[in-house]
Amino acid sequence: MPAPILSRLSFALLLCFASITAHAEHWPIPDWSTQTSSHDAAQQSALAALEDYAFAARDDQSRKGVRTDALLVVRDGQIVYERYAGPTKVDTPHLTWSVSKSIFAAVLGVAYGQGRFKLDAPVADYYPPMAAHPDIKMGHLLNWASGLDWEEDYEYAPLKSSVVAMLYTRGRDDMAAFVANHPSDAEPGQRFRYSSGDSTMLAAALKGMLDAEQYKNYPWTALFEPLGIKSAVWETDPTGTFVGSSYAYMSARDLARVGLLMQRDGRWGEQQLLPKAWVDFNLTAFANYQPDPQQPNAAVPGGQWWLNQGVNGSGKPWPDAPQDSFAALGHWGQSLYVIPSKKLIIVRYADDRDGSYNHNQLLKLAQAAFARVQP
Repeated sequence: MPAPILSRLSFALLLCFASITAHAEHWPIPDWSTQTSSHDAAQQSALAALEDYAFAARDDQSRKGVRTDALLVVRDGQIVYERYAGPTKVDTPHLTWSVSKSIFAAVLGVAYGQGRFKLDAPVADYYPPMAAHPDIKMGHLLNWASGLDWEEDYEYAPLKSSVVAMLYTRGRDDMAAFVANHPSDAEPGQRFRYSSGDSTMLAAALKGMLDAEQYKNYPWTALFEPLGIKSAVWETDPTGTFVGSSYAYMSARDLARVGLLMQRDGRWGEQQLLPKAWVDFNLTAFANYQPDPQQPNAAVPGGQWWLNQGVNGSGKPWPDAPQDSFAALGHWGQSLYVIPSKKLIIVRYADDRDGSYNHNQLLKLAQAAFARVQP
């Protein structure tokens, strides 16, 4: 009877190996653990270079130069570096600006897994005022490809800015209605145009999938509570619609939880919180994306996330980072970077005003300091 005995022995060894592998996987359940290790001279030098770049002295009166409020590095599910500056502390809910868009995509991923909507469903099915644009689908909004005429300008052109009007002036009382009243200037799904309006419309669409009580708590019950996020604040407009484009706040440690969820394909511990198909959609480049000739190596849009991929002749946006890197990015330097092949998550909160901050430079320095060579 040698074959059955060998089979049982092999099976036992496999179970033992699986058990060891499972125990080696770290999760912040309930809290983050810290990975401590000695650093050789080269690593110490690399860490010093990272800190010199991220925390360089800056003239706060002129607001020129890089200003980092928080920098957090997670490797293999454990914190390996953490530093704060100014008023920001470990438990400070920091304004994420447009990182909110990617966080809201994760919220929508839970709804998608619950069967509440389909990517090819018209937005008007969930937000009736969009009946004026019957061909705009949920997937179009997620790719910033609604075709709506939209100007995403900030400080440099505030008078013609659609987003400034939505957040602060004539659109602020009902942001989704303001977006729906915009005319189209392209066929849905044919053109990428970055738009906080598209992201805000996603928040209004979710409202149509839920009753009022469910909606006001949904980011917490669907995503934040399962992930152990306790610091989150999300502003709404006067109609009660979440400002999905811009106004989520959370601590750096809590934002890293969203990064770990995405790094591990939507799985949190033993729970598949986001469908793998949803994460794949988030991290797939928009099919009709064409690089801007003025910014040929800009980050490539996925489903409300930014990708480090060369598309249609463009180079990688962050050439010193692996191609599987992706990010949630916000105004004035807010960043959540995920590098699955290096098992790294980097959260940076900031107040950059002069455009001198460079994503690739920080990623290059952080990898030199913390990335292990993968076998």
